[in-house]
Amino acid sequence: MNYGTSSISRTRRLFQLCGRPSKPAVLAALLLLFLAAPGEPNSAAASPAGQTAAAPFTDAQVRQKADSLMSQMTLEEKIGQLVQVGGFSFLSGPKPEDLLGKGVGGSVLWVDDPAMINRLQHIAVDETRLHIPVLFGLDVIHGYRTVFPVPLAMAASWDPALVEQAQAVAAREASAEGIMWTFAPMVDIARDPRWGRIVEGAGEDPFLGAAMARAQVRGFQGPYIGSPGHVLACAKHFAGYGAADGGRDYDSSYIPEDQMWNVYLPPFHAAEKAGVASFMSAYMDLNDVPASGNRFLLQDVLRRAWDFQGFVVSDAFAVRSLVTHGFARDPEDAAFRAFTAGVDMDMASGTYLEHLPQLVKQGRITAAQIDAAVRPILEMKIRLGLFEHPYVDEARAAETVKSPGDIQLARRAAERTMVLLRNENQLLPLKKTVHSIAVIGPLADAAKDTDGSWLVFGNKAKEAVTVLEGIRNKLSSGAKIEYAAGPEIRRWIPSFIDTLEGRKPKPAQTKEESQKAFDDAIAAVRNSDVTVAVLGELANMSGEAASRASLKLPGRQEQLLEAAVATGKPVVLVLLNGRPLNITWASEHVPAILEAWYPGMEGGNAVADVLFGDANPGGKLPVSWPRSVGQVPVYYAHNLTQEPDTEKSFKSRYWDSLSSQLYPFGYGLSYTNFAFPNLALSQNEVKAGDKLDVAVDVQNTGSVAGDEVVQLYIHQQAGSASRPERQLKGFERIALKPGEKKTVHFTLGKDELSYWSPQDKKWVEEAETFDVWAGEDSTAKLHGSFKVVP
Repeated sequence: MNYGTSSISRTRRLFQLCGRPSKPAVLAALLLLFLAAPGEPNSAAASPAGQTAAAPFTDAQVRQKADSLMSQMTLEEKIGQLVQVGGFSFLSGPKPEDLLGKGVGGSVLWVDDPAMINRLQHIAVDETRLHIPVLFGLDVIHGYRTVFPVPLAMAASWDPALVEQAQAVAAREASAEGIMWTFAPMVDIARDPRWGRIVEGAGEDPFLGAAMARAQVRGFQGPYIGSPGHVLACAKHFAGYGAADGGRDYDSSYIPEDQMWNVYLPPFHAAEKAGVASFMSAYMDLNDVPASGNRFLLQDVLRRAWDFQGFVVSDAFAVRSLVTHGFARDPEDAAFRAFTAGVDMDMASGTYLEHLPQLVKQGRITAAQIDAAVRPILEMKIRLGLFEHPYVDEARAAETVKSPGDIQLARRAAERTMVLLRNENQLLPLKKTVHSIAVIGPLADAAKDTDGSWLVFGNKAKEAVTVLEGIRNKLSSGAKIEYAAGPEIRRWIPSFIDTLEGRKPKPAQTKEESQKAFDDAIAAVRNSDVTVAVLGELANMSGEAASRASLKLPGRQEQLLEAAVATGKPVVLVLLNGRPLNITWASEHVPAILEAWYPGMEGGNAVADVLFGDANPGGKLPVSWPRSVGQVPVYYAHNLTQEPDTEKSFKSRYWDSLSSQLYPFGYGLSYTNFAFPNLALSQNEVKAGDKLDVAVDVQNTGSVAGDEVVQLYIHQQAGSASRPERQLKGFERIALKPGEKKTVHFTLGKDELSYWSPQDKKWVEEAETFDVWAGEDSTAKLHGSFKVVP
């Protein structure tokens, strides 16, 4: 059924929203009544939820409407807006239908069916006194119907414009089905690849992370909140979640204050400055204070230092879990601590609903505090146009399919995220005239594992194109393609997300079945001219509740790879994964290695494009790649300390291994070559607060067109604190034809040269000498220097 709404009921809601109407308001309402006659294009049934052709409200109008509505609300109705109701069947307690009818539920999450969204919305709008619509939220992480590469992969594109485009597609598709709020982007800095949720972020670097945060917020929200076809974004998980002890998801983080300000907070601040509508508080303890009850994060940083005007939602059940932490003595205390710390909305735990009324009656929480939490939630609903257009056009939602343009963008995105790690003797690109090719590995024909994790909802159509299918599509005639999966891989401990999705584990292979699969794969290698081994991790091996103690290739994949190389046939390793893995042996013995990440729905076609030269890989690593798990956490921006391991006399801090990364941050090869012949500074001295220009020449010295990411790094030689050996402060991805040369310009000013001083306890730009490097990765050699003077 397509639920619409009458013009009369919408006019009634308009009056209730605005309070006692003036004569102009009456005339405006009558005009609305006339224009929105049933069946006309302006009717609610013909308008997607939250979309409006009207110009956006001014800030003053939004606040006036929110204040007018709040003046009519009871305490219970206000607290109802601070409750997010879970729509999943696994949740115990009242059903969302029962709560919404009582005015409880400012938001509903985990519902993606347009018919159910309309049904629940009708309850909230039609059966309550003030007819306040519900905000429906969902984890739209790397696509909705059109599935793009996972966020870590998108960061490897070093292309913020591409990231913005992809999230705009996701927003358009989600909003068409009534999802007006996504719990993304995740902007946690992650420097420990054991942490499963590294796949959801932009890697280790705050500058790159900030660029990706801005791009995602713009993509999701559009030019302004309420832009047609866009949704509210939510920066998560605030903050320090990616620094969990041992890389163990949900475990405590211990981060010094200067690292918080200089490393972990900048991507969040970038999201805030880009206008992100909401923040999500994290699960873990930060320096022994849970993030969802942490006044330093939610008050001192977010509200006071940054003047954030949106609202904060907890992570799922995080408010009640303050008791589990040993932080709150009981659920009532948990509600008090979370709310007074700055969490406006309780995600799915029901703790606010149960205990905020009593806390107000006791005088421990004031009515003014409740109003301050409710106001930004109502303001976002007003900006989205939900009061005018609360319902989904179900006919339009049913027609929302992956358009040819979106599919093409997904393929292009996958191509631009791939990182060529090794290419000895130019094995790649492969010739399309190859007579026979073996495609082996447990991920070669695994559609779900090509899409990647965090697709619990939304993607209801055909699964991803696998690498095997992509190669078959590319070599549609002539070549013999032999496929063998090899031994299976699986998690030792199942994922609770698999359980929620109702996936039953398949019976494990017997030892005999595993050996036969191994032998069949090696036989295919021997029978072919070249082999593509597609190895890595299943999708459920990365993401939430998917941390690892080891970075080894799961199962017998390493043995399979070694046996394939031992045949003497050329082998190309294609990795599908959401974190750096231990490929130290492969880096010395496999002639070609392509990091494809989880490339999304067009992944197989994109891999084939790169393997056979129809696309030239230009992605760069957004993380440092360790040699072994013993090195982690690993990152390039470390301090020089007593004996820099870059000195020839001190090659490593380990006696049994090099302490340098296997592949440095920003690394990635191409089918062509680039040179960086010149770096020029506009001046050798710059006054504090002023800016200087850095010009970098780059030339394609090879024979094919390609992309290079020009990267700029700095180092402050002295100051009130030791500064990292190198810090990324600029990048630009450019395309160059063979022989073409371009000059790329970067600006260095106060934003790039300042840092939070642990001694001065404030942001400082110090009068010191700075090194500058430019090149293809974090080990760039092209060097210059300048001084900042008072």
